[in-house]
Amino acid sequence: MLQKTRGLALSYLRYRETSIIARIYTEEFGLQSYIVNSVRTARSKNNKIALFQPLTLLDMVVYNKHDRDLHRLSEVKTSYPFQSLPFEVAKSTIAMFVTEMLNKVLKEEASSPMLFKFLVDSVLFLEEARTNYENFHLAFLLKLSFFLGFGPESAREFDDQLRENSYPFLPDNEMETALNIMLRQPVGTPIKLQRSARNELLDALVAYYQIHIDSVGEVKSLPVLREVLG
Repeated sequence: MLQKTRGLALSYLRYRETSIIARIYTEEFGLQSYIVNSVRTARSKNNKIALFQPLTLLDMVVYNKHDRDLHRLSEVKTSYPFQSLPFEVAKSTIAMFVTEMLNKVLKEEASSPMLFKFLVDSVLFLEEARTNYENFHLAFLLKLSFFLGFGPESAREFDDQLRENSYPFLPDNEMETALNIMLRQPVGTPIKLQRSARNELLDALVAYYQIHIDSVGEVKSLPVLREVLG
């Protein structure tokens, strides 16, 4: 049966000669994989493969069967064409990091409309922001941790959990204030952080995720993100 859903593209793999398998977090069905035929050919219309670039927001009509791991798309289009996110170096680097983390932590579970709304709202903020997005990835990871079941209630709790797992974080007043603002205020709230403090907090957040989710492992986009944003 055909069903409509919104989706957030996460990644895709080449499949056979002309197709891909797209990994998409959907509003109705949670994380799903879809086979998309004939998108890697010279005859493919409208560069359809671009729809499956990371964090693209999608409107889809799908064939979803509960007893299958791989589903099919009937129709797909972007609900919000990006104007800045793929083209600005800082934003695209943040998007690369966020996508890698989402691919590591999102599982094939039942749908979560609140998580889907958070993801869409966060992507739209990053796309539309002109300033005050240099700490986006930090605030995003903190807020995402609540949806995943291990969000800290305060900077002190965050520090305590890291210490308990032998991670020497020791935040100074600047980082403790920044953490508490990120925990309590919207993603785009302006926060002053020195480059070194931003890097230190980023490493601590990745370590925090590694403590709680075994599948996180090495984050390959981390060195690039540190270099571009700090």
